[in-house]
Amino acid sequence: MRKLPALILIIFSACESGPKGDLYKVTDPSGNLEGYVNAKHDTVIPLGKYQLCFTDTFKYLAFVIKGSEMLAIDRNEKVLFKPFPFDNGPDYESEGFYRAIDDSKRIGYADTAGNIVIKPQFGCAFPFEKGLAKVSYDCKTIELGEGHSVWESDKWFYINKQGKRVK
Repeated sequence: MRKLPALILIIFSACESGPKGDLYKVTDPSGNLEGYVNAKHDTVIPLGKYQLCFTDTFKYLAFVIKGSEMLAIDRNEKVLFKPFPFDNGPDYESEGFYRAIDDSKRIGYADTAGNIVIKPQFGCAFPFEKGLAKVSYDCKTIELGEGHSVWESDKWFYINKQGKRVK
């Protein structure tokens, strides 16, 4: 009798999720379907529920694609926020914050637990650096070609991690 590879065993296990430890991304042998299992290899989020799973180790939140939207979800699959798209994926965490967007593409900030800390309100907003983020309500995106762009504004200012204007 031929043994199945471990990955296939992980993929086809379908039990209730175990303790609230980390979840781990798994991919089917074709590489087309992704989901999450717990440390016991119990399926927690079935393969193919989301078109793409960006997060390899799911601690508090995971970035996924559902339909045409990139989302940050919690362990109960509740949508926490929509991440700012950056470098062909979700924004990177910087100083405990992710940039988040609303339906009108305004930018705000969420913490690593998925809470919106500074509501989306900015037209342009950079990641936090040394406790401050450079933002503008009014800016323009200038396309440079080959998928690259820059933001321009005459009204840049800085905010602190509470969203208060400081400079």
